[in-house]
Amino acid sequence: MSSFSSSLIIWQREHGRHGLPWQGAEPYRVWLSEIMLQQTQVATVIPYYQRFVASFPTVAALAQASEEQVLAHWSGLGYYARGRNLHRAAQIIVTLHEGEFPRQYEAILELPGIGRSTAAAICAQAFHQRRAILDGNVKRVLARYCGISGSPAIKSVEDELWQQAEALLPDRDVASYTQALMDMGATLCTRSRPKCDICPVQNDCAAYQTGRVDQLPTPRKRKVVPERRAVFLLAMQGRDILLEKRGPAGIWGGLWCLPQLDEDDEELVEYLQRKGWQVNEQISLPVFTHTFTHFKLHITPLLLNLAHKPLQVHQAKSMWLDVNEALGAAIPTPVRQLLSGLI
Repeated sequence: MSSFSSSLIIWQREHGRHGLPWQGAEPYRVWLSEIMLQQTQVATVIPYYQRFVASFPTVAALAQASEEQVLAHWSGLGYYARGRNLHRAAQIIVTLHEGEFPRQYEAILELPGIGRSTAAAICAQAFHQRRAILDGNVKRVLARYCGISGSPAIKSVEDELWQQAEALLPDRDVASYTQALMDMGATLCTRSRPKCDICPVQNDCAAYQTGRVDQLPTPRKRKVVPERRAVFLLAMQGRDILLEKRGPAGIWGGLWCLPQLDEDDEELVEYLQRKGWQVNEQISLPVFTHTFTHFKLHITPLLLNLAHKPLQVHQAKSMWLDVNEALGAAIPTPVRQLLSGLI
């Protein structure tokens, strides 16, 4: 066992994170936690995880649920493709694996929404198999420890990091080591203000020894973030609000959203005429910005108090709900934010 892995295992036992609700749990719950933790911090995930397993305690229960039920539990967590893939994967597990989460790395890797590192993390933590992980935090830890320059987004750099991840993997205590790597990246070897003074491997860390901690990993070149604008229509009749279901593709695929237009007054007039909406009152609400991974969306909310409910609500892709009821539906974060302001 390398000094790196042994030092991390010892450190994790005393200083690592313990008592997380998915630690030591069955494979289904380990898998669920790994999917939720993609792009999302532990503190944010825990309440979502707890609500999710309360409603879907087994793979079979998740597979039997509707996509809308699953997305309603995912609402606010973001990156909704994760929830859709989780649901599809559960159905595959029930169909192909008799409801038992597969133990084989290759079988896990074939499930929707699971990549090389996530499959390895599940194998290591649920089945104690010897597999190396390389998520964003681990890339940072290894880039600093091994002194690897270049952006991890570059394939050759990522390949080098994978080589180091495999080389440093211990022969035993793999689950503890895997958790230690995650804990290190989340609590000590952070992107900014890393706690190098209490790091268990500082003596062998190339970045620390050469004064390059702030330089590694090499950041990718920043691209100009595109900005878009949209009008969200809060069409209300009394306390009821109109929601429309998005198609399966896209960032909010399968979610219930507010009717959306480009920021153009003429388009709004045409839209209202086409819908046959009789508006008693129109109120402009404060503009706000919702930031995605690849762009910023500047949202202009427009509250429309309608004289009556249009017949179009009988279509399958639209519905009227009381505002409080709507908050329990599968809605994205900015819609939830707007509806919360109406209570």
